Amino acid sequence: MCGFSGFYHNSPRYDQLTVLQAMTQAISHRGPDGESHWLDPNGIALGHRRLAILDLSENGRQPMHSHSGRLTMIFNGECYNYQKLRAELDAQAPRQWRGHSDTEVILEAIDHWGMEATLKKMMGMFAIALWDHSSQSLILARDRIGEKPLYFGWSKGALLFGSELKALKVHPCFASELNEEAVDLMIRYGYVPSGMSIYKAISKLTPGTYRHFTQKELQNHLLPEECPYWRLEDNVVQNSASYSDPEAVDGLESLLTDAIGQQMIADVPLGAFLSGGVDSSTIVALMQKQSTRPVKTFSIGFHEAGFNEAEYAKAVANHLKTDHTELYVTHQDALDVIPNLPTIYCEPFADSSQIPTYLVARMARQQVTVSLSGDAGDELFAGYNRYLMVEKIWNSIRWLPQPLRHLASQIIKVMPIQAINKVGQLSNKLPSQLGDKLRKVADILPLDNLAIYDSLTSHWKHKDPVTLRSNGNAPFSPHIKTSSKAASFTEQMMFLDTLSYLVDDILVKVDRAAMANSLETRVPLLDHRVVEYAWSLPLSQKLRHGQTKWPLRQVLYRYVPRELIERPKQGFGVPLDQWLRGTLKEWAEELLSTEALRQSGLLNVEFVQRKWQEHLSGKRNWQYGLWNILMFQAWLKENA
Repeated sequence: MCGFSGFYHNSPRYDQLTVLQAMTQAISHRGPDGESHWLDPNGIALGHRRLAILDLSENGRQPMHSHSGRLTMIFNGECYNYQKLRAELDAQAPRQWRGHSDTEVILEAIDHWGMEATLKKMMGMFAIALWDHSSQSLILARDRIGEKPLYFGWSKGALLFGSELKALKVHPCFASELNEEAVDLMIRYGYVPSGMSIYKAISKLTPGTYRHFTQKELQNHLLPEECPYWRLEDNVVQNSASYSDPEAVDGLESLLTDAIGQQMIADVPLGAFLSGGVDSSTIVALMQKQSTRPVKTFSIGFHEAGFNEAEYAKAVANHLKTDHTELYVTHQDALDVIPNLPTIYCEPFADSSQIPTYLVARMARQQVTVSLSGDAGDELFAGYNRYLMVEKIWNSIRWLPQPLRHLASQIIKVMPIQAINKVGQLSNKLPSQLGDKLRKVADILPLDNLAIYDSLTSHWKHKDPVTLRSNGNAPFSPHIKTSSKAASFTEQMMFLDTLSYLVDDILVKVDRAAMANSLETRVPLLDHRVVEYAWSLPLSQKLRHGQTKWPLRQVLYRYVPRELIERPKQGFGVPLDQWLRGTLKEWAEELLSTEALRQSGLLNVEFVQRKWQEHLSGKRNWQYGLWNILMFQAWLKENA
């Protein structure tokens, strides 16, 4: 895991090396083990920060030049099957290797097979910037799902690119004009979607694609078309596999065991995040199966009831006999992290679990350099509660005439939310925020299909005038219109979650939080073979009798007793609604003041303050929508 930055500028009026050094230094947290720079007279500059994982010697340093001298590359990530690729290269054209890094193998593979063929052979997470001396061209590429970030864009005559926006921002040609559509989308969803960034001039490279900037395009400041080498849509095929239940479970265990085994290869200490849920427990169980010593595991706990999973993680760790470490988070821990969030997340980002994610990464980094995680199980194996809820609701209401559904919605909306919440809080079987959940049901009752999905994943309604620009007509996520071959509504939601929420929220959250602590994270469930296998299984083998992630659970129960796992899904959250009314109130009041809101010139002051007062009074729970606004305001204050 590393970080890189670079630019192409054919008529610079500044000291290129000084600028490149500043860009690379801005992401020093991504690579504390070394810094290197390379400049070419033809206008290309490549900088690299190294977090040494494989081949800790000087032979693993970047930018790296191919043996032929034709190519120069900077690389962020890991290629897990590099040893197999190296053997294949040796069989076709033996060569003298300088070291045993995956970077050298990838570079030689591209020189031998070309970029697209190599990308299709690679298994891993990565972002690549490659300069071809012979054609005077640049290629930017990103892994299939989007585990590793890559920003790029033309700005005042220079093509800027890098692992984080903070590297691009120190370049003298960087244009800081905000993308107001991105602001609207961030306020609604909590993140800036792929294909854009918070700045007009800069975009994020789409996962599973590369862009080839030819000499002509570089000289004329043009953007080449995206070239996809892998698409999730091509793997969303309904019922393409016909495995029996035992075959499906055996196949999943075999694939996951191999993926985890590959991702356990490192020349530095390695461990895993453990929440005690299905996904992380499965990863740790299969790690421990292949390890000759106790796996180091890490978990976060909370003192607030309903948010603490540390006790479940500890029980799983004890059963698997891992070397387990846990940390209980206090209000002060959260307060200490929050001022750093606008810097850690270089564009506004508002998943509140970013706080415990940062803290568990910081704790893990004290003992290991690499940590595996259980992310992506929900998207691949239908794990989110909303999949069950929406399928039931949709099957119940789809036959009802629209006027009746609208009437039912209006009836629910006149019910007193505070009183219903109190009923939920007094019951052991009902959600504590029962009134707010019923209001969500009321919101989706009049809607159809994907409009229901958008309502559930938005923290503000489409017509809420949160920003002045939206004026009650905010843009939809660009992924909503993406077509897929998924037949069921649930699978359509899973598909969209993988393209959007997983890529732009979950993976961003973990990458930035971990790399801020110089910790590499790996996600075995996103091995593309596992992704393709999961999508080949019919929905009936993922959701069964009201239980989510059925095949993943069956793999886990071969190693961990069912009773240690079976409990209501909790998620990796924080008691945000309580914190906003208590410990974080003063901090939030400052960011939501009339003066602060008007200073940005983007938010609807009256609307935002009304929602804030409703939240403080307990009349409504607007924690997620308000957190989006607070994170935007905090980011704007830091980056204005």
